Amino acid sequence: MEHYLDNAATTRVCPEAAQAAVTAMTEIYGNPSSTHTLGREAKKLMDGARKQLAGALGCRPEELVFTSCGSESDNWALLSGAEAMRRRGGHIISSQAEHDAVRKSLDELEARGYQVTRLRPDRTGAVPPEAVLEALRKDTILVSLMLVNNETGAVTDISRISRALKEAGSPALLHTDAVQAFCKLPFTAGSLGADLISLSGHKIHAPKGIGALYIRSGLRLKPFLVGGGQEDRRRAGTEAVPQIAAFGAACAAAMADREAAAGRMAALRQSAVDRLTAELPGLQVLGGGAPHILSLSLPGYRSEVLMNFLEAREVYVSKSSACKKGGRSHVLEAMGLDARTIDGALRVSFSRLSTQADVDALCAGLTDAARSLRHN
Repeated sequence: MEHYLDNAATTRVCPEAAQAAVTAMTEIYGNPSSTHTLGREAKKLMDGARKQLAGALGCRPEELVFTSCGSESDNWALLSGAEAMRRRGGHIISSQAEHDAVRKSLDELEARGYQVTRLRPDRTGAVPPEAVLEALRKDTILVSLMLVNNETGAVTDISRISRALKEAGSPALLHTDAVQAFCKLPFTAGSLGADLISLSGHKIHAPKGIGALYIRSGLRLKPFLVGGGQEDRRRAGTEAVPQIAAFGAACAAAMADREAAAGRMAALRQSAVDRLTAELPGLQVLGGGAPHILSLSLPGYRSEVLMNFLEAREVYVSKSSACKKGGRSHVLEAMGLDARTIDGALRVSFSRLSTQADVDALCAGLTDAARSLRHN
């Protein structure tokens, strides 16, 4: 029996999202820019999905622009956000624990002449608001920090950082990659206070290939993709209506169950921690905060070997972000962990569809792996 515990990498598409996509592909298949009946029906379907996302994020529908993924949203927010503020200065604050979509956008901005301060996270992987204030300068124009760290689950207090920026009189835009937090933690665009928020569908049981960027009302960003006048002239290209419809349906399904699902995921996470720490005395829990991500380590063992051992038992986890493609975790390095701990680290991630049977299989597999590999 399969036990999938790599939901921070991607989730299985839920039935509601799959049906919405099929309907859009086979019945409401017009181009939403077309003015005939089929086009208008597709536009109505897309507008409905945008309202579903807006309801989940607590914003106006017109403040959301659909993108191809969270990475595109991150790229657009940073590259166009910095350009929009260029006359105000050239300093950007971020952290060493960001997703590669942010890290590599920062590299590009440095190549364009911007100065970037990359803050070190604390021992959980979160970035303390005090560190942001200490790094703040008069010429700071953009702050970009992840809401929930995709490797450790650490939660950075974006709301507090937003308030601190306003109290300091800073004109800096605030961007947060909320891909791992959306529909899992209780927040709204208003409660976060961010100007730009990146979202992704495939982390909440929608298909891959669809994301969104929240752009605060009144903020004008240069389009990242140019061409036609889609998305109110903010992003060119014919909209991916099936994915958009599925994203909306997945949002609605997730929000209907969010509070209870968060409780279930937190309970599963704690169950895994309790059993593993009892059965494997050398095991370390790394960071934490969000209910659905558990980062742990068995120092002295190799992540890849443990993953292969678990995979043979149809238990699927990862060693870090899937985007790293096998590379060592820059997040755990930034947290100051030693090489033995990093090399033995695994990321276990739950979804609202995860079960106690998944946790039991994980714990049994890791315990067997530790015993077997130690004897070898």
